Amino acid sequence: MFYMCSILLPPCFLEQFNTDGKSGVIVDGSILTREKYFKNLIIFACPQNMIYGKDKVSFMNHFEKVFQCFPPKIQHQINNLDQWTKEAIEEVRVYKGREIQVFSGGKRISLSGRMEGSDINNLLNNLMKFSYYAYEEDLAKGFITIDGGHRVGICGKAVIDKGKVTLIRDISSLNIRYSKEIVGCSDTLMHLIINDDKSLNNVLIVSPPNCGKTTLIRDIARNISTKGYKVGICDERSEIAGMYNGVSSYHFGMMVDVLDGCPKAEGMIMMIRSMSPQVIITDEIGKKEDVAAIKTCVNCGVKVITTIHGNDAGDLENSEIIEIIDNKTFDVIIFLTDDPTVGTVREVLRG
Repeated sequence: MFYMCSILLPPCFLEQFNTDGKSGVIVDGSILTREKYFKNLIIFACPQNMIYGKDKVSFMNHFEKVFQCFPPKIQHQINNLDQWTKEAIEEVRVYKGREIQVFSGGKRISLSGRMEGSDINNLLNNLMKFSYYAYEEDLAKGFITIDGGHRVGICGKAVIDKGKVTLIRDISSLNIRYSKEIVGCSDTLMHLIINDDKSLNNVLIVSPPNCGKTTLIRDIARNISTKGYKVGICDERSEIAGMYNGVSSYHFGMMVDVLDGCPKAEGMIMMIRSMSPQVIITDEIGKKEDVAAIKTCVNCGVKVITTIHGNDAGDLENSEIIEIIDNKTFDVIIFLTDDPTVGTVREVLRG
């Protein structure tokens, strides 16, 4: 059961609740508070599926094209999965000499048949469309981003030259992470992003891996841009915009600029100098240089919306970004969880 102070919520939030107590109860005039590190901040919980309701899901991820890169025997097994299972696929993990593991909707499915070294090499070549040199730098980082914005992680023997990884050979496993665009998943949170006076907030999204933070900030970028704000995306690992040959794999508005593959701390400064954004969106901060770049953005009057790995406020206390948490740089902090489902908003802290 969830409790929420209704005076904090716009009508669109109230519509998300049932009044029979099954999915939530609104308690007028009361505030659910907790004694945590953050002082004088209002904490409230949101109902399950608030973001990722089935009516919001738009499967624009071209996963069928990825399946076609597998050997026919594997394609056949994937095609025999029911439609909902296929559309809910999160990862396909390929191992040399072991069964392929498909993760979908919280379930793990083992496919019969094993991939040998030549099969894995052929699969990777198909995913890259045999354009090895176009992916050479990314391969040295251990992952590539392919058409559709999907990300392929690579493990094998690392080749080191002058202290840096230059190549991964003798590939032993691949992890194909399916990138889904969920248009509208941020709609019910936009009152936390844009204030009544049309000003923007600095927002931090805290989430463990695979709980939907990148999907959420991607849709926030779309939402803000379509409302006429200039948005700069610093996409260090090509996950937010899924750029492929200079074109995003997702639906953004007309006012989004993407700096792809650039370290986020450097990219934020470059964006300020070259593109005059009103807000910069980036993913997975955590280093001291990220903190310095965020401080520069704020001092220049540019808002920041970003994410960090973590479970709760305690994780933030022990992170490199504690300085900007202490200074209340972020107006809103949103915590995501996968309980009971991926994309559930567990709580929100407001300054």
